[in-house]
Amino acid sequence: MALDDDMTLLARQPLLSLLERDALRLLAFAAESRTLRAGDVLFRAGEPSDGAAIVISGAVALLESDDGRPASEIVGPGAMIGELALFTSLSRQVTAIAREPTEILRLPRSVMRRVLAESPDSAEAITAAVSERLRGFVGELAAVQKALNAIDRG
Repeated sequence: MALDDDMTLLARQPLLSLLERDALRLLAFAAESRTLRAGDVLFRAGEPSDGAAIVISGAVALLESDDGRPASEIVGPGAMIGELALFTSLSRQVTAIAREPTEILRLPRSVMRRVLAESPDSAEAITAAVSERLRGFVGELAAVQKALNAIDRG
């Protein structure tokens, strides 16, 4: 894919759309295009994360376990896999396997850190968006806690 195409793909991601144009260009330039065959494993559950991937074409099955159960989710073009891994190291929660010939754009965490270090305004915008998400999650958890307390009292 051309650099402009990669930038367009990245800009379609809600969080990455907050990046300034130069930051988006740097991320697109450093991203790695990779082609997977059907059955190729992108990563396995439990492995340490090192970044995210965006599906360009094809389909990727996300499996919570390797015990033969069906995929918990199948994602296609435009989906980002492992968004949190752009910002922090954690163990992969699922195994990602290409279901058909698939092209991905791999975004290493090290590149994202460099982009944010060189673009303070982009870093601030990302921080604000992640903070807002966390506030939303906390609100949802509070609502669940309230419902559980009501059940316990019921």
